[in-house]
Amino acid sequence: MIHEPLAWEVAHSYMAENENIGTDAGVSPQKEVCREIRDWSELIPICLTNIFNRLSLKDRWAGVMVVCHSWLEAAKDPTLFSSFNLEPAFEADGDGRPDLTCWWTPAFQRRIDAMLRFVAKYGSGGLREIRVRHCSDASLCFIAESSPNLEILSVRSSQSITDVSISIVALHCPLLVELDLSNCYEMSYKSIQLIGKNCPNLTILKRNLLNWLDPSQHVGVVPDDYLRACPQDGDMEASTVAQFMPRLKHLELRFSKLTIIGLISVSESCHDLELLDLFGCANLTSRALEQASSKMMNLKTLIRPNFYIPRSVFHTERYGHWRLYDERFQTNVFQI
Repeated sequence: MIHEPLAWEVAHSYMAENENIGTDAGVSPQKEVCREIRDWSELIPICLTNIFNRLSLKDRWAGVMVVCHSWLEAAKDPTLFSSFNLEPAFEADGDGRPDLTCWWTPAFQRRIDAMLRFVAKYGSGGLREIRVRHCSDASLCFIAESSPNLEILSVRSSQSITDVSISIVALHCPLLVELDLSNCYEMSYKSIQLIGKNCPNLTILKRNLLNWLDPSQHVGVVPDDYLRACPQDGDMEASTVAQFMPRLKHLELRFSKLTIIGLISVSESCHDLELLDLFGCANLTSRALEQASSKMMNLKTLIRPNFYIPRSVFHTERYGHWRLYDERFQTNVFQI
């Protein structure tokens, strides 16, 4: 099967170029009879909006918006843009794969940016949830400035996101409750600091990294330069979380390079943590985990660094002898 990732997201650009869509030109006599019997385009806007609100995002963008001009106008109602979630589309087009090569291209980023700008324009400040990937710094700045009521923001795997756009988010979106900055390598701990200072309601932070222990699943998909740019300041980011986000309840740091220093900082400050995900954090030992978890009295779920690395990916000059991993973690998950 040939996948055309997010083929429906260009619908809005098509509509913008075809303002006369849905006119009577070229309508066959048979279709005209049907129109005379029941012309759905003449439904009043409030009824159309109520109907469209029950449809999926894909059905609205690739379906009703291209039927006729009146439906297009009704589909631009701000109440339909309180949430913009592309994750189901990514999961469907990925067909079980976390990434596709074409998603990491400038052309695909421009498509995502165009969608975000469209949503920000017609959302009229009512956007509360955004879940996208591969957006640019400029589009994130635009949508942050247009969405003061934003509560959930997920921009994972956005290779162009920097501290610049996150600072705009921190300034204009103080109601944030959940933030996902996973796999965003061009931003630093300063972004975490700004969000922590300006978004007091934040309780969920996801700052996962790509799997650098076994990058084979990303080679050929994610650009090599981007893979090599994996953030090394795990302890600095963890310490910043501890200092500026003490009210967190959910923290994900998968494949972070933090050590016991950063982990202890989190455990001593984030007393409300209920979930802590440390999967793939290769610099942590079982002793460090026990020491830190004993300080987090509200912790309900601790996902340990356990990560299985097949013998085939080991190279002693890069990883050292595989037995050292088993000794370091004091666990059996690395035994081949």
